[in-house]
Amino acid sequence: MKKLAAGNWKMNGSAAALAEVQALLAAHPDPACEMLLCPPATLLAQMNWAARGSVLKLGGQDCHTAASGAHTGDISADMLKEAGATYVILGHSERRADHGESDALVLAKAQAAIATGLVAVVCLGETEAQRDAGETLAVIGAQLDGSVPRDASAAQLVIAYEPVWAIGTGRTPTIAQIAEVHNFLRARLTAHIGAEAANTRLLYGGSVKPSNAAEIFAVADVDGALVGGASLKAPDFGAIVSALAAA
Repeated sequence: MKKLAAGNWKMNGSAAALAEVQALLAAHPDPACEMLLCPPATLLAQMNWAARGSVLKLGGQDCHTAASGAHTGDISADMLKEAGATYVILGHSERRADHGESDALVLAKAQAAIATGLVAVVCLGETEAQRDAGETLAVIGAQLDGSVPRDASAAQLVIAYEPVWAIGTGRTPTIAQIAEVHNFLRARLTAHIGAEAANTRLLYGGSVKPSNAAEIFAVADVDGALVGGASLKAPDFGAIVSALAAA
């Protein structure tokens, strides 16, 4: 299993930001881990051109369940693939909260992505209130149950645990808390997809930065990271890539 450093640019970046891609590739032309960037859809084709011939993988930030149709403003998995994506993030907490996405919808999107040949990066995570109420494992267990295709293989699926209260806040769960969740996710996923779960990458996301990356990557069952703000700058994301490659 090759570990994965994934960057989610969210609704950030312009054509000028593609210089960060060149800087990242210059510093890490062939890292021991896999590198993935998920820019806004408007930049995907341009980033694909900028990264041509390199080891960098690209992904979308969402996709529709349908291959085409009267869905103004949406983008299909086929369109992402044509623009250069091989991955797509699905069920991110910001999509679940801002757009009311249910587990059933995330599941349908994951099935559409996998059918197209994309790797589905399915996100799970609890809010601060749910964490404080001791509901973390119940919440993410239910999200996994409802969002992950039961017939997915390790090559088609990545699971990203992102505690909502740690995204962009600078707060990070303790190492023990991260270990508890990732161990739980591995066991729960095994119940769903069997032996494939052992080789399915489990990413941690939520205020991952160069200063804490090595400690997080030392945790068992943490196979990489889904990085937000730190992925926008080549030096910061590059330091995270280096920490993962050394883990």
